Amino acid sequence: MSIASAPSRRVLADVLGRPAAIARARALDVALVLTGAALVALLAKVAFFVGPVPITGQTLGVIAVGAALGARRGAAALTTYLLAGLAGAPVFAGLTAGPAYALLPSFGFVLGFIPAAFVAGWFAERAWDRKPVLAFVGFVAASVIPFLIGVPYLAVMLGVAGVDVTLAGVLDAGVWPFIVPGLIKAAAAAALVPAAWGLVRLAERRTRR
Repeated sequence: MSIASAPSRRVLADVLGRPAAIARARALDVALVLTGAALVALLAKVAFFVGPVPITGQTLGVIAVGAALGARRGAAALTTYLLAGLAGAPVFAGLTAGPAYALLPSFGFVLGFIPAAFVAGWFAERAWDRKPVLAFVGFVAASVIPFLIGVPYLAVMLGVAGVDVTLAGVLDAGVWPFIVPGLIKAAAAAALVPAAWGLVRLAERRTRR
């Protein structure tokens, strides 16, 4: 059976510890979820430009957290991230936070981070994150998810604001400029996560000696 088809429920977070008690396992899950949310918040503040388009580390964080924590914990981490931002914590890219952030046209993309992390984790649970090519395919698929939610949300909010909304305008504002940055971030995650697995395997081999 190929690595792509055989389910593997073990993700990177699972090698950090194998708690014997249910209470300890839940405490570890909570700690991992909070750490994942904090990592996305940190990477959201990292930005550089490729041409006129800023690339933030936000989506890279979403993919990496989803892959490392698995589908459910990854989605929980991004839900925590979203709620923290809506509560006023400065976790989003840019300076805006609090409930008013939901009125921004870009908020739909943040909503999309939750299922994106789930999808990245789903692929990781099936061992797609162990090899760069499979990881890249899975992470590109996860990267598409925020656009499926974010682009319609963008169109609706622009319409509410009185902007003349056209398909070409929406694509120019919310899709075309972000394709290359999205591929770059998916490629970065597809290099980093399998490399982390390589370190895990090396450590496990040394432990068995």
